[in-house]
Amino acid sequence: MLGIDFTKISELLMFDQSDPLLFGSSLFLFLFFALLVVNSFFAKSNNTRISILILFSLYIYYKASGIFLLLLILNAIINFFFGKCMGNSKTQSGKRLFLILSILFNIGLLFYFKYTNFFIQALIDFQIGNFELLNIILPLGISFYTFKSLSYILDIYLETMEPTESFRDYFLFVTFFPNILSGPIDRAVKFLPQIRKEYFLSDKDVAMGLFLIMMGLVKKIMIADYISLNFVDRVFDSPIRFTGVENLLAVYGYALQLYCDFSGYSDIAIGVGLLLGFKLMENFNYPFKAKSISDFWKRWHISLSSWLLDYVFRPLQIGLRDWRKAGNITALVITFVLVGFWHGASWAFLFWGLLHGIYMAIGLLVQGPKRKFYLKHKLNNSKILGAIQIFVTFNLVAFSFIFFRASDFSSALDVVKQIVFFFKPSVFIQFINSFTPTFILIFIGFLFHFLPSSLGDWTVNLLSKMNVFVQAIILTIIIWLVTQAQYADLQPFIYFQF
Repeated sequence: MLGIDFTKISELLMFDQSDPLLFGSSLFLFLFFALLVVNSFFAKSNNTRISILILFSLYIYYKASGIFLLLLILNAIINFFFGKCMGNSKTQSGKRLFLILSILFNIGLLFYFKYTNFFIQALIDFQIGNFELLNIILPLGISFYTFKSLSYILDIYLETMEPTESFRDYFLFVTFFPNILSGPIDRAVKFLPQIRKEYFLSDKDVAMGLFLIMMGLVKKIMIADYISLNFVDRVFDSPIRFTGVENLLAVYGYALQLYCDFSGYSDIAIGVGLLLGFKLMENFNYPFKAKSISDFWKRWHISLSSWLLDYVFRPLQIGLRDWRKAGNITALVITFVLVGFWHGASWAFLFWGLLHGIYMAIGLLVQGPKRKFYLKHKLNNSKILGAIQIFVTFNLVAFSFIFFRASDFSSALDVVKQIVFFFKPSVFIQFINSFTPTFILIFIGFLFHFLPSSLGDWTVNLLSKMNVFVQAIILTIIIWLVTQAQYADLQPFIYFQF
């Protein structure tokens, strides 16, 4: 009677493998703002509010990943059981047994879906046996929710937290939709206590949440997607067709694209979580301002680097303490090789991780002499030295990203060869003329990144003083601008593949 096509609405709300639900899409934004309205109605009823969040989280994951929702539910049930058994165990050997079972379960699932074909391909390449690749689909977010689950189990084993008695609370921790697909990899010890708190948002929380969502949309759609589709992808798909200067600009462009894409997702996730009453872990802190590779990893993908620091590097460091500095270097290299392997099942990712391990090892070796040199020449507070350190660190990181982005190792080497042997600096002016919008966006992206962080704080304070109607108007304008700038369809977030 009202002309509503319920068939189309049903199709829109069902999982579509060719069109998974993405943050930033109009459907997601509509569903999320509907959730905010419902959430406000049940603000005083914590049990109802949490139940609604769980149902909504399950639906969002289903809309993004389909049948793999069942795998997510299985993961939550089994890890909750292991955590409870570990907590009830009276002996250390009993706790160790459930720890081993949990690790085998979690790493086993991750290994099967993510790494089986990598090792089969390696056997094929080395002509060992007669194997064929399997038709395995990688579930969205499996690397993230696996690490979330493992952190819960490991914290119980290390006695830094007690297992929760509430399966509902643990289930929300694992399935919470803002960070289920691409992080941040939150810790149960920080997240679970927030579930029991009364829902309350200060003006600063609302302003910060809206600011992060707006910044995330701008980073992802206006910058990352545009420079990717209009320049970076073209160069990396066929590097030998472009000069060295174009390849170098594509490398810098990709560094910005990757940052804007991933930190854009993190911004949206943290902002969405904040508006729902949850403070998620910070994931980025102006990483290209880093003055060393060690400093970079304190600013980049913070939730992953801190996870590996706590659960991989430190145990290795303790185990290899008799080796002294050699032990630290060995622990660093192993940890960063695992960082590379976590990101993807390919030799290029392994090399990317190894390269950062080597960077870190060299940094550790020269740390003492460097400190003495700076003190001797009174360079500790030198702004010129700081700028040089930032420049060198950024270029080392950008170089490593060649292997992160290239389709294979050979293609990555083609990029390097073009830069070294076919640079042609005169092409730079042609690039500006041919890719003017791309050049402007890359310039603006880096400019905003290097502006003082206090500018963001000032913007949040300004937003917090506005009434809700003005905030809504600003958000609407930002969404409209982002929609106008959107190039073709919204591109999947890069870290969905991990």
